[in-house]
This record gives sequence, structure tokens and C-alpha cells, in this order.
Amino acid sequence: MQPLASIIAVTAPFFALVLCGYLAVRQRILPESAISGLNAFVLYFALPCLLFRFGAGTPVAQMFNPVMGGVYLLCALTMVGLTIALTIGEHVHLKDAAFGALVAAFPNTGFMGVPLLVALLGPAAAGPAICTITTDLLVTTTLCLALAEAHGVAGHSRRAAALRILRGALSNPMPWAIMLGALCSALGWRPSGPADTVLRMLADAASPVALFTIGAVLWRAGQHAHRRTPPSRYLPVALLKLLLHPLLVLAVGSGARALGAPLPAFSLLVITLVAALPSASNVAILAERYGADSGRIARIIMSSTVLAFASFTSAVWLFGIEPK
Repeated sequence: MQPLASIIAVTAPFFALVLCGYLAVRQRILPESAISGLNAFVLYFALPCLLFRFGAGTPVAQMFNPVMGGVYLLCALTMVGLTIALTIGEHVHLKDAAFGALVAAFPNTGFMGVPLLVALLGPAAAGPAICTITTDLLVTTTLCLALAEAHGVAGHSRRAAALRILRGALSNPMPWAIMLGALCSALGWRPSGPADTVLRMLADAASPVALFTIGAVLWRAGQHAHRRTPPSRYLPVALLKLLLHPLLVLAVGSGARALGAPLPAFSLLVITLVAALPSASNVAILAERYGADSGRIARIIMSSTVLAFASFTSAVWLFGIEPK
């Protein structure tokens, strides 16, 4: 088992950059108006280039292993159903419960997970992590948004809601970047010359800017909350995300391997650590856009991000991972 200090030396800078972004906006060093620009840069430029480069350099079979994807999807759907069942009630209606379920099942893989897992496990971790991003963006998010839209919607409005969700899914550049990278990998084609230099420069900017943006987005979401949220309505969901989700993925994946399913141990390790990541920060923006209780969602994400420094680092240590 590796010394804990060597693992913290890798994980701490990632969480420190999140804190830097939070403090920069809180102390007015970075104006709140700049957050949208930072988020757009990461979402539409830097992160797609990072995912494309990893996708183009990873065998397609590692990114789209059906057994691995099926295990991860089953666990995500279980987390969604369980979280809604445990939280829906008088003070948490279906829309808020659906967004709570989304942050319980959707890790911050794009903004934080891919660079962190590659730093810990090497470039081979990118393939399984990309598989989980595709699953969460296309299935988990779509399902939870559909459930959120179902709250108080009837008749012809359902068609409009469905079209709104579909447009949102298709306008997200990350799945397109992943698929384009996978196509390049399958064809054995890699960009070269100035095009490759531009892609590399944007990809190199993705990790630090994305982490900084997480902190800024979390501060903004908390400030724009319209009401106070007691800890009993957000802390249990954060704990479900950090503790139950990875244990569920590990248990289901181990069961699949025991039954003879072709799921490599390394891939199971990666998707388990993906599940141990904090909640996706962009869900706070979605919650605000859809008129949900963005304050509750922001506090779930904030709690999971703060607690994940200890829980995620501990998980890496317990698995005996030696940072690359």
C-alpha cells in the first residue's frame, strides 16, 4: 500500500485549484460576470480538445466496452431511483428530487475526473473515464431532466419539454468530441502540424481552468440561491454520491467479473474511482435554468467536493494505487 502522502501530493492540487476559483470570486478578484466566459471556454473549447485527444489516442474497445458501460449505467440508474425514493416528499418535489438524483449519480468526470485519473493511473485511465462521461451525458442527464420536466407538465407541453432536452443533449460538445476522437482512433488518423498544436494548447488549458471554474460556479450558485437549505436536505445526498455510488459500482462490477463477464480489473478500478468523484458542478447551472432549488443542488455539489478530498484520497489509498 502506497504512502498516503504521495497520493495527497497528486490529489491536493486538483482540489486546491477548485478552492482558488471559489476564493477568487468571493474576494471579487474575479468578477462574477467572468464566470460565464470561463465556463464557455472550458465547455466549448478546452475540454472538447482534451477529450478528443484522449479519444484519438485510445483504442475504441477501451472507450466503448459494453460490459463496462452496462455496469456503470445500471449503477447510475439505481442511484437515480434510490435517491428520488429517499428524498422526494413535502419539501422536495419531483423536480428538485430529480436534480438531486442527477448530482448523486453524475460525477465531475469531465472537469475534474479525467485529468485527475490520468495523473494517478496513467493515460490508460482515459478510455474507461470517457465511457462513463458518454453514459452520464446521454442517458443519466437526459433521464433526470425528463423527470424534472415531468413535474407539473401535461399534454402538448411534454413534447416541447422533450425537444428542449434533446436540443440540450445535442448541443453539448463533449459527446461530439468523444465520438470524433473515437472515429480518428478507429481510422488511425491523428492531426498534425499547426492544427495539432492548437488542439494541444487548448487541451493543456482544460484541467487548470476547469478546476478553477468549478470553484467559481459553486460560489455563484450558492449566492443566487433564493432560500436557505437545512443540512438534512443536502448532506445525505452528498454522502450517497461519495460512499454508496462507488461501493455500488465496485460490487456490481465484481459480481459481473465473478460471472465471467469480460470486464478488466483495471477498467473496474477506473469506473469505481469515477463514481467516487464529487458531483458534477455544471448541474448547478442546469438546476438554475430549469427553475429547480439551485441552492440545495449547489450545497450538495459543494459538500461532495469538500468531502471528496478525504473520501476520494482514501479510496485511492485503500486500492493501493501508486501515482504515475
